Amino acid sequence: MNHFEDRPGPTGALELWCEGVRLADIADAVGTPVYVYSTATLERHFTVFRDALQSAMPGRDLLIAFAVKANPNLAVIRTLSDLGAGADTVSEGEIRRALAAGVPPQRIVFSGVGKTDAELAYAMDIGVAEINVEAEAELDRLAKIAAAKGVRPAIAFRVNPDVGAGGHAKISTGKAESKFGVSFSEARRLYAKASAHPALRPIGVACHIGSQISDLAPMEAAFIKMRALVEQLRADGLSVERLDLGGGLGVPYHDTPAPPTPAQYAAMVARVVDGLDIALAFEPGRVIVANAGVLIARTVHVHHRAEGRRFLVVDAAMNDLLRPTLYEAYHAIRPVRVGNGAPEEAYDVVGPICETGDTFARDRMMPPVGEGELVAFLSAGAYGASMGSEYNARPLAPEVLVRGDRYAVVRRRPTYEEMLSREQAPDWS
Repeated sequence: MNHFEDRPGPTGALELWCEGVRLADIADAVGTPVYVYSTATLERHFTVFRDALQSAMPGRDLLIAFAVKANPNLAVIRTLSDLGAGADTVSEGEIRRALAAGVPPQRIVFSGVGKTDAELAYAMDIGVAEINVEAEAELDRLAKIAAAKGVRPAIAFRVNPDVGAGGHAKISTGKAESKFGVSFSEARRLYAKASAHPALRPIGVACHIGSQISDLAPMEAAFIKMRALVEQLRADGLSVERLDLGGGLGVPYHDTPAPPTPAQYAAMVARVVDGLDIALAFEPGRVIVANAGVLIARTVHVHHRAEGRRFLVVDAAMNDLLRPTLYEAYHAIRPVRVGNGAPEEAYDVVGPICETGDTFARDRMMPPVGEGELVAFLSAGAYGASMGSEYNARPLAPEVLVRGDRYAVVRRRPTYEEMLSREQAPDWS
């Protein structure tokens, strides 16, 4: 469920609203393209996920760390932090964002395959909940830095279970050939090595096999392997306090199979860990924010080709919403104002960037859309603004958060002067 719905506007015609705010009012005031997020949807999606886990596993120690990469806006993170969410981070910048949004260090997980020495040192300095080690070389660097600092950071090993899943090959992360995590066959040796080091405190193991997963079977297979690993490590006399099961649960994009519900996911996890005394961590991202956001764009014009193709040219582009170009992802696109019942027409929905790849949809059937009219890209709250760029010297799209009948600009659109001020000519020019 989300809180974007059609309601009568000032003229009586139906149009798309976010909670108690007309999207057309936001577009007129802030300009387009613009991302709009619903507080009520963010809160509902997080509480449904949290409550499903707590109901399925009452009394168990649970850390639900929101995947900051999905949507790093400070207002979004703070909204979730206020509900008890932690943060799953993959860079010093994301850690700093989480802290700025009010997430305490003891609820921050730090992952990533290429953490620099400076990033590792920073994570130790603030005392994150766990640093997920993804390679033996990283373990050695981490131990050296920790010894020099005289600290003993909590670490976990991200293990590659050789189980892949996800909505696209580029977001499947659990197969042996992917760059993520230590190999399953090396996990016991590396955990023992870390346990013997006086500057390290191994507390657990972690996995994450992909994103936009619509089938629980590969998740369950991976989690069963991770439980067995925990039992092996404990049989080796090693302490394992936490099992981090990552994220990846899919959302109902328009053209994808209906994903499992949080309740079904939680029941599967409970079944896998039944009888295992261990704290659990989860790293949901897309399932929390995807359907809590839309991207609003305005039609520049409709370009009719002699051979019959009809291009709907909008002022949003691949630098604003990269997923269709990068992943061939499908986003439902609709007029903000409901049509008058005229027959749908086929459009190629494209942006203004000088790339053929700047195409959101081919032959998309839509109600007739005219010049200057607003369109909404649905399910755009995850990996939308977070993957934005200034390609073609286009300013980043602003972000707006709605709560009830109020809205606030939580990231404004930069001016061209601000964009240019970040650069300077060399002194020999």
